[in-house]
Amino acid sequence: MRSSALAVGALTVAALGLAGCSATDSSATSADDAQAWPDSITLSLVPSVEGEDLAEALDPLTAYLSEGLGIEVEGVVASDYAATVEALGADQAQVVITDAGSLYNAIEQYDAELVLRDVRFGATSYAAVAYTNNPDKYCADEPVMATYAASDIELSYCNGIEEAGAEATGSGPAGIDALEKIDAGTKVALQAATSPAGYQYPVVAMRDAGIDTDADIEQVPVEGNNNAVLAVANGDAEVSFGYWDARTTVTAEAPDVAEKVTAFAYTEMIPNGGVAVAPTLPDDLVAQLTELMADYAGSSDEAATVMFDLVGLSGWTAETADEEIARYGEILGEFSH
Repeated sequence: MRSSALAVGALTVAALGLAGCSATDSSATSADDAQAWPDSITLSLVPSVEGEDLAEALDPLTAYLSEGLGIEVEGVVASDYAATVEALGADQAQVVITDAGSLYNAIEQYDAELVLRDVRFGATSYAAVAYTNNPDKYCADEPVMATYAASDIELSYCNGIEEAGAEATGSGPAGIDALEKIDAGTKVALQAATSPAGYQYPVVAMRDAGIDTDADIEQVPVEGNNNAVLAVANGDAEVSFGYWDARTTVTAEAPDVAEKVTAFAYTEMIPNGGVAVAPTLPDDLVAQLTELMADYAGSSDEAATVMFDLVGLSGWTAETADEEIARYGEILGEFSH
């Protein structure tokens, strides 16, 4: 049971509750009483939309939650994911929709509770992919074509990470030993150091393969997953890394990317973000909120559209896989020095 109600409005709620109780109301003094709900809660997130479309995108979700909970749910926009954590820590928000790193920080710093994980195309996590234009070097077998269902496109894979003619799964780690073939002086395209799929997980995987990522390779800085793929497609780098499967983002610029750029390894899985709540919220409120949010995307066609437009998701799941978030915290720790 959590120890306190929201700071804002807590005294008012408590006073009203006491005023409404008679001396003969035994439930008022029961040690098992449910914690009083606040009059309102605030949800903080970083939306996918911008500008004047923001209110229109956010209002359907907060209206749905307000109706389902019977209290006002306000939505506020954070400038970035880190700001959602600070809002929760300052009690300016009691619910946050944020990325995996921020979920970890909210849990560690403010005792937040992870209640939901983001679902994208049916998955709550994804692999970073090692791409190459030199399959003779990095592939132990002949590359095969498998279908990336999200875009209905066939792409090239090797080292058994996908089955020929099947629907690709993107499940890692797989083919990871092939990273040992990255030899001294190899040009490797890497994204910003804050990118899980474009830098952090790949760098950890290369280090585990015995590669000194500062001295053994020639780092080619790129911005974004699309440019990581294009660096290999255009011959600017021999290897690059991006999310599964970033090749679908460059089919206009590189129509032959499906065969020209081969995926030869997957890192361990990177967790999607999710929803966390402040420890001050009553348990029964959290349970009802969690159920409402988990059901939101399936509640109507409009909700499914709002969900995708607002935060780029197809849904939330209560299967939180906390260990994946904890592992991400360990990965982050390797880059915080």
